[in-house]
Amino acid sequence: MPRHHPHRLVFIIVALAVLFLIGVGLYWYLNPKPGPLTLSHASFSDLKGWAESDPRPALAAFQRSCQELMAKPESESMGTYGGTLADWRPACAAAGKAAPDKARTFFATWFAPVAVTAGRVEQGRFTGYYEPEIKGSRTRQGAFQVPVYGKPDDLIQVDLGAFRPNLAGERIAGRLDGMKLVPYASRAEIAAVGLRHAATLFYTDDKVELFFLHIQGSGRVTFPDGATARVAYAAQNGQPYTAVGKTLIARGVPKDGMSLQVIRAWLKAHPADADAVMNADASYVFFSEEPVGDPTLGAKGAEGVPLTPKASLAVDTRLHGLGTPFFVAGPAPLGRLLIAQDIGGAIRGVIRGDVYFGYGEPAEGQAGTMNQMGRFYALLPKPVVERLARAGTLR
Repeated sequence: MPRHHPHRLVFIIVALAVLFLIGVGLYWYLNPKPGPLTLSHASFSDLKGWAESDPRPALAAFQRSCQELMAKPESESMGTYGGTLADWRPACAAAGKAAPDKARTFFATWFAPVAVTAGRVEQGRFTGYYEPEIKGSRTRQGAFQVPVYGKPDDLIQVDLGAFRPNLAGERIAGRLDGMKLVPYASRAEIAAVGLRHAATLFYTDDKVELFFLHIQGSGRVTFPDGATARVAYAAQNGQPYTAVGKTLIARGVPKDGMSLQVIRAWLKAHPADADAVMNADASYVFFSEEPVGDPTLGAKGAEGVPLTPKASLAVDTRLHGLGTPFFVAGPAPLGRLLIAQDIGGAIRGVIRGDVYFGYGEPAEGQAGTMNQMGRFYALLPKPVVERLARAGTLR
């Protein structure tokens, strides 16, 4: 009969456990989890693609941001690391006099780059958005049966940062039930029974295209007589955003190649299931109607300025200040300077951004397939960087 060797067995078990722990440790070393926001010294020579990029659109976008920034109190914060508006006033004053052909010189003179990482994670995901167009009718007739709502008069929006500084950038919305704030109706509830507390701006003929308008946050409408208008973001119902791509993947649609175009095609090809898929996203956006204004620019972003194609960026304002220039190093169409001027329901995290591509089919084509990894560099006024260095905040 074979004899058992308990000591050898214990040795084998211990050895396997050690190998397992080494393997797990190596995996996490090679695939680190995103950590907290970390700032590191950088120079413009570290910004891969900086010398070849065209910063002129970013200068124009920054000049528009400065119009908003200069009108605010000097004590207002520019995110968790960007100092206060008092630190930005000299750069904004100089921006007003900067010529487009001197854009690179302007940014190099007034700013210093700082590498933004999430702990040891150096790259993050960058997607794109655009300004879609839908058809509209002032009256409910024919194919125009889907209402496009303005902001409800019973919707209450709360900036939690006004109550707790550590909640800066966090917002909730709801409605009053007596003296209690309760969640607002979800997308499914609104689709089922409508909204008696919201004005109908107009009616559209395609609920799928309206759904994409909700995702993008703003767009344009064309009426039967040829008149056009902007459909600008006014408010959101406070319900959590769920990416429709994730819902389709859970239904068996392949993850590889998932894009706006794939999502649209699936929703159009499966009308019996489209409502359930769209309603899985409880978030619902309310709009205002405005003149188109400058057709080369987008609607106003969260900062309150019109968005500039390929120069405006949506960021997580719990961390980053609106108006901050960021150079995003990565493959085209990254490798460019962008100005933080907007927010987005899915834009959460240290290295996460959404690039605005503009209006029309070419912009839709680029935004719909944009899903790239890139490195994040914040351009901060030089006195802010010097103060961060003295405080030991920069690695």
